Amino acid sequence: MKRTILFFAAAVAAQPAAAGEPAPLPGCAEAIAYSEANSGVALLILEDGKVRCRSADIATPQELWSGTKSLVGLMAAAGAQDGLLTLDERASETLAEWRGDPKKEQITLRQLLSMTGGQASTVGRAQGYLDSVKAPLTAAPGSKFQYGPAPMQIFGEIMRRKLVAKGQDGNARHYVERRILTPLGVTIGSWRSGPDGAPLMPQGLVLAASEWAKIGEFVRGGGKLDGKPLVDELAFAELFKGSQANPAYGLTWWLPRSTPAVDIVTRSTDITSHANELPADMVVAAGAGDQRLYIIPSLRLTIVRQAKLDLAALAAGEKGDWSDWRFLSLLLKAASD
Repeated sequence: MKRTILFFAAAVAAQPAAAGEPAPLPGCAEAIAYSEANSGVALLILEDGKVRCRSADIATPQELWSGTKSLVGLMAAAGAQDGLLTLDERASETLAEWRGDPKKEQITLRQLLSMTGGQASTVGRAQGYLDSVKAPLTAAPGSKFQYGPAPMQIFGEIMRRKLVAKGQDGNARHYVERRILTPLGVTIGSWRSGPDGAPLMPQGLVLAASEWAKIGEFVRGGGKLDGKPLVDELAFAELFKGSQANPAYGLTWWLPRSTPAVDIVTRSTDITSHANELPADMVVAAGAGDQRLYIIPSLRLTIVRQAKLDLAALAAGEKGDWSDWRFLSLLLKAASD
């Protein structure tokens, strides 16, 4: 069976194009309306780096929540280029306290980044780096996808120790800014710290839609800046490969893949159930409240969607009506080859 090919649906544009800008993308008005009907506060779509659809405000910094996690994967690729790490090295090479534990000493950095290291943690309740390192395992490394803040916090501690060992500033935020964000011209609104005062790796980054889009364009361009790799090319490519435990999650990036994972976070997006109807090369950074950064290299698109998070509803376990598939369908129309 041939894979479905997607093309743009015709629709009325949301706003007239500014002088020198391309006409709004077909489906723009409907996409903005759907986003705003579901607590959306910002929408920005770039095609070939040019604005093709935007809401009124794309300049106000918004909390990315778990959209922050995807930056950790990029940090790992930068660390690989700098000779700080390899994705398949054991975390216990850096975490001395894991040595001698028959299970913990086998955990790799890849497993931490793919949420398959065996740690279970409560979504939205990040402990400090060292407390996360001490967390017990609830599954054998590599056997189960368990989404939560602990693996990202552990990776933050690993980066801290590796940087300090090289005589560098051990603050992971400073490293990400120096290696990735500043070269890309990204301006941070803020970045929250955890209970230990260290920057949160699983959440906490605050960016405007216009700034998050710069990261999206960097990813769409293959991790290069001015034609040169800003991060390790092989490690970068590995970020977008799922694990056996959850093919829909790579190394901090969501993927449109069918998956046996049944955890509540994986089930919160319907890109998995529509995997055959979405571009195979689409990758997604996602956060609570349906914060989204969709990147589709084959269609030359970077799509940023930000929304207001209802913390009370989240705490009560209430799920909103947002559908990734329905939103994307307003911009993309499926047709048989």
